[in-house]
Amino acid sequence: MKKNLLLLLFSVCACGYLYSQPVSFLTYNIRYDNPADSGDAWPKRREFLAGQLRFHAPDVFGIQEGLRHQVVYLLDQLPAYNIVGVGRDDGHEAGEYSALFFKRDRFRLLESGTFWLSERPDTVSKGWDAALPRICTWALLAEKRGKRKFLVYNTHFDHIGKEARKSSAALILRKILEKNTKNYPVVVMGDLNSGPNSEPVWMFSQNLHDAYAHTAEPPFGPPGTFNGFKFHDPVELRIDYIFVSPNLKVQKYAVLSDSKNCHYPSDHLPVLTVLSFE
Repeated sequence: MKKNLLLLLFSVCACGYLYSQPVSFLTYNIRYDNPADSGDAWPKRREFLAGQLRFHAPDVFGIQEGLRHQVVYLLDQLPAYNIVGVGRDDGHEAGEYSALFFKRDRFRLLESGTFWLSERPDTVSKGWDAALPRICTWALLAEKRGKRKFLVYNTHFDHIGKEARKSSAALILRKILEKNTKNYPVVVMGDLNSGPNSEPVWMFSQNLHDAYAHTAEPPFGPPGTFNGFKFHDPVELRIDYIFVSPNLKVQKYAVLSDSKNCHYPSDHLPVLTVLSFE
């Protein structure tokens, strides 16, 4: 009788612990496979980049600029994860992905999709004054042990079109409002090609919390996220972000500057945050 009671108490405590566990999110522009990168070309950095992700082991992470063979490589190197996402050029496998990865043993996928950052978001398209097609991939995830569900959005804004970046932010916010009728916690992350004082970042900050500005622990790492493969220069330009809804608490925030032999694994540094649910 006493043994059964102890087992029951342990089970209840364990379930409560799992339910209260924080969730870590990471956004990473991995730089598309460009042979012109020479000493920083994908074949020379991919092993270290995959090892970096294995070591930090985020529960959910989003990549930008990954081509199909880069996505396949990461899936092969990171078997603990499932993935959602499509190529931006045809809605299948062509062009860069803004893919989402999530731990298969912790989460189950309820819904997912990709929309284009344009006036015609439901079809392959290029919007406003953008130079290239741009996309946002989203997923509704549920914990396998526990009742928590949350929405996560991963995107990459255009590097040329100022109007495109502003309109892309407005579109994503509208899509969240349309989808999130049950007030799930929301995470938006990605490469916005926009500085902290830009209009797109201001628009997101009016509705969500910038993890950098709301972390309980002081931000860790360099202030910027774009390094341009210039290992010996300060990293000061912040264009990669994680935004969270007010019903999420930011415990920690870091920009990870891991390197090997004076080379970064990408021309961007990944951003990592640890969140707890209110």
